[in-house]
Amino acid sequence: MLNDRELAYLTRAVELAEEALEAGDEPFGSVLVSAEGDILAEDRNRIAGGDSTQHPEFFLARWAAQNMTPEARVKATVYTSGEHCPMCAAAHGWVGLGRIVYASSSEQLGRWLADLDVAPSPVATLPIQQIVPGLKVEGPVAELDERVHALHKRRHASPALKA
Repeated sequence: MLNDRELAYLTRAVELAEEALEAGDEPFGSVLVSAEGDILAEDRNRIAGGDSTQHPEFFLARWAAQNMTPEARVKATVYTSGEHCPMCAAAHGWVGLGRIVYASSSEQLGRWLADLDVAPSPVATLPIQQIVPGLKVEGPVAELDERVHALHKRRHASPALKA
């Protein structure tokens, strides 16, 4: 169960996902928070330009590697609208970041996209723990997962937003 402060960080990640959608991108957003509760960095999906590696979780992993000590990284938390993909989970693990909290799971996303007749991802959908064993992971969060679901429905229902 998340406290009010943690729920606010996760809500911000969902807001970033909505910003991504409004910019014509896939709706994903993430926030990196220090052990002291300070927001250190945040980002949204930026793959619409053609580079499918421009995920916010990957950006935050790179940012953390360049701007945080290993000790600070392991105590930090990434709050994210959707569970990390395998690429982002690996980046998170390689740089030694700590806990992940996600609003919606990869399993949910797979079901939602299948219901919308969206082609499956070219990359296998795996839970974070299969990529980074032992990492503390929390999610999905019932207060926000349906909000994320609505963003994906908007993304794939609108011809103007479809990639």
